[in-house]
Order: sequence, then C-alpha cells, then structure tokens
Amino acid sequence: MSDVPITDDRHPAEVVTRMVDSVLALAETWTAWDGVPVPAGDRVYTPHKAIRRVTDHLIDHLAEIEARVAGLPTIPDAWHASATTTAADLAAFTAADLDEARSRLTRLAQVFDVRLRALTGAQLDHRDGPAWSPRQIAFHLTESFYYAESVGDLRA
Repeated sequence: MSDVPITDDRHPAEVVTRMVDSVLALAETWTAWDGVPVPAGDRVYTPHKAIRRVTDHLIDHLAEIEARVAGLPTIPDAWHASATTTAADLAAFTAADLDEARSRLTRLAQVFDVRLRALTGAQLDHRDGPAWSPRQIAFHLTESFYYAESVGDLRA
C-alpha cells in the first residue's frame, strides 16, 4: 500500500481550511478538559498537544511548499512530534487558549489558502522526484485532524 496521499476534485486550499475548521470546532469543547491526558495508541494527547501538533504539521508543510515553489531545498523535519508530551501540553485549556488557537490556526489556514490558490494546476501537481506535490501535501494535512480527534468532543 502506498503512503502517497489520495486526492480528489476539491481544491487543496478548501481541504486545509476545512480541516482547521473541524479542529477548532472540537477545540471549542476542550475548556471542559479534566486534566487527564487521553490515550490514543501508544501516545497520549491533551488539548494543548493537539493544537501544537496541528500547528507544527501545518508549519512544516507550509515551509516545504514555500521552499519547493522557490526552487530551494527543504529543511528536514526535526519536530519531536507527538512522541513528546511537554509540561505546557499538560496545562489547563482555557477560553483564552481557545482564542489563541483560533487566531493561530485561522491565520495559518488563510496562508495556505492564499498560497495554494496562487498556484496553477501544473504547480499544484508538480512533484520533485519522490516528494509529494503541493496538492498531495494539502490532502495529507487532513490527517492532522487525528490529533484533535484523539482528544475528542469534551462536552459534558
């Protein structure tokens, strides 16, 4: 089975912005978090960790797309990713944290929207060797919803 992301006829900018909207919809319930990390597979997730991972994933792939469009080499990913749970990840998730997450992720989604809509169809589908195309990267980013889904809907 290939790890190449499956794409469809949706614009890749729409795919990214809808994923962010879905993450933020779940995050609206996280101010009710009881402080206990949620197990998911061999990892644990908290509201802050989920937001961190979605944000890091967006930044990582935005940097990749920008470098490739500019014809520059990409910087290898050196995130500790979800294997690490930081002390900050364990903090309470407040209304102010939700507001910060909303501002951060909405802006990142807008940057993706602007960048991806500025590319031609050929540029969206261009691959540098085995690297994914910008379209494939956008569809891959939908997997970031996993982090939010791991925390889940915490409405009482």
